Amino acid sequence: MLTSTYTLVALSVEQARTRIEVQALLERWRPGAWWGEPPAMRQYEQACDALRQVSESCHWRKLDKFVLPALRRRGEDAARLVAELDGLSRQACDARQAAQAAALEGDPGCLAALERCCQLLLERLEREERELLPLARTMIPGETWFAIANQMLAHDAHQNENRGAGMAAARGMPPQELSSKQNHALPVVN
Repeated sequence: MLTSTYTLVALSVEQARTRIEVQALLERWRPGAWWGEPPAMRQYEQACDALRQVSESCHWRKLDKFVLPALRRRGEDAARLVAELDGLSRQACDARQAAQAAALEGDPGCLAALERCCQLLLERLEREERELLPLARTMIPGETWFAIANQMLAHDAHQNENRGAGMAAARGMPPQELSSKQNHALPVVN
């Protein structure tokens, strides 16, 4: 029970962060937010880059990597909902591609497609919170939650290691030298 609670809290935090990213993008590039001159082609490209980053962030969440595969194995009720969520993701991907195509032409329709993509991503996030997470809570057994929590912790550790290696490269030192310096900075706990 405690493991599923930890996992669901971690997923909720990730959901909230993703929602904030999508809403911020939507507010920044909403078609009605531009007064006067329409955006220049470079601004459309920036909007599409930001949309790509947010879309990838939505696609690579822990929910998608660890919980959805467990739910897919749990039966028809879960499979139906997951298929509907996948459909929203496909529609968002289509809208993102339409935004990119319009941006290449300097077409103001780029922002309308961006808005459509963000709305679809927000709808998916809402349905995940309202329907998917409660379904997962009831359908996924405790031992599977334990495995999911372990996968999430391993994933976080791997990301932190990669982040440390990136910091070392930026400072011009080998990663092992950075980690030994970081270890000396930490207090020793017995």
